Amino acid sequence: MKKITTVLFDLDGTLIGMDQDEFIRLYFIAILDKLAALGYDKCKMYESLEKAIYLTKRNNGEMSNEQRFWQTFGEAVGGLSDELSNTLLEFYVKEFVKVLEGSCYPYPRAMEIINTAKERGLRAVLATNPLFPAVATHARIRLGGMSPSDFEYITAYENSSYCKPNPDYFTELLAKLGLSADECVMIGNDTRDDFAAHALGIPVFVLTEGLINNTGVDLSLYPHGKFDDLIDYIKLLNAE
Repeated sequence: MKKITTVLFDLDGTLIGMDQDEFIRLYFIAILDKLAALGYDKCKMYESLEKAIYLTKRNNGEMSNEQRFWQTFGEAVGGLSDELSNTLLEFYVKEFVKVLEGSCYPYPRAMEIINTAKERGLRAVLATNPLFPAVATHARIRLGGMSPSDFEYITAYENSSYCKPNPDYFTELLAKLGLSADECVMIGNDTRDDFAAHALGIPVFVLTEGLINNTGVDLSLYPHGKFDDLIDYIKLLNAE
């Protein structure tokens, strides 16, 4: 068995706290208000965005998630204009942070967890679901008191062509990093999305601080626990 070289970290609910329902509510309010100010119909835009996100989550690797989103969104609205594309991109650059401030909050021990991994000589990779552009993912990282530079690699919709819980998300990520499954561990709080790593043989530690267990997984069968338990788990990786 190879030594563990890399820790794959989920973001939302793992390294930052998030009220998912509030995030979704604020996200659609903010983005639809911005589009409505330009004369776009809110109901039409809502339906189009929802469809584009839905199909991006189910992307099949034929194109990047970025391409899938814009292709689907463009078809749903009857064609993209430069004005519409630029407005959405501007939203992520300038206004997305307001959504985050109302629905997300820092986990004070996030940097302690990352630094513990690095002190063990492990690579830190952010394996967050790549539904948003990198600029939006970086905003979530900074809100959590971290920096994008704290991670060797960050998945975003520009560099990914699958999403969790599709196991191919992890297959693609390992290929990009030049890693095998037995060199990694996955740290996450969602037993559906993050447990997809098991299909490749990647061990998963379940963080119970912000646990999402809609699949009813018996946690006693897997490494799990709160922040102290996670830090102890990382410290024991590769222990003789």
